[in-house]
Amino acid sequence: MKAFKKRWEITKDWQLIHPILGLIASFFCGYLIAKAVVKAISSLSQNYQTFWLIGLTLLVTYGIIKISLWLFSKLYKRWKVSARWELIALFLVFAITGSTAGKLSDPLMQVLGLDRETTSGWIYWPVRIIIIFPIYQILLVIFGWLFGQFAFFKEFAIKMASRMGFGFLFKTSDSNN
Repeated sequence: MKAFKKRWEITKDWQLIHPILGLIASFFCGYLIAKAVVKAISSLSQNYQTFWLIGLTLLVTYGIIKISLWLFSKLYKRWKVSARWELIALFLVFAITGSTAGKLSDPLMQVLGLDRETTSGWIYWPVRIIIIFPIYQILLVIFGWLFGQFAFFKEFAIKMASRMGFGFLFKTSDSNN
């Protein structure tokens, strides 16, 4: 355990929650992907479906963890985090925020009377993306705060909004001098 804590630069026991949540999230994503693949191969018998589901879940989870570790090595210096465990927190915030923003946009689309089946994709998707953007920005900062990464995500949200042409929303009178 000491080697694990040292590798991830964990100095307090509460910081262990991030690697644990990261493993759970990786396993859950692996399970969802494996479930979709097994469902697509409907010719398998029930016994083989369970076998394939377990095997693919483990394989996909392993792949997700390997890709994440590779990304960690690339982003550690770029994002200027102070400890490796913070990268897990950042990835979790991105994952939770994206999923939540997508889910919250469904009822808002319904309120607008836009349904995927009855609305042209040329109208439906641009409107949905426009709706998701502000939800995503707000949730990014909220979830970032919950995971102890408020400063990083506040700066990230401002930078993202600025790059999309909404930087004027964050200008203050001090920055004009």
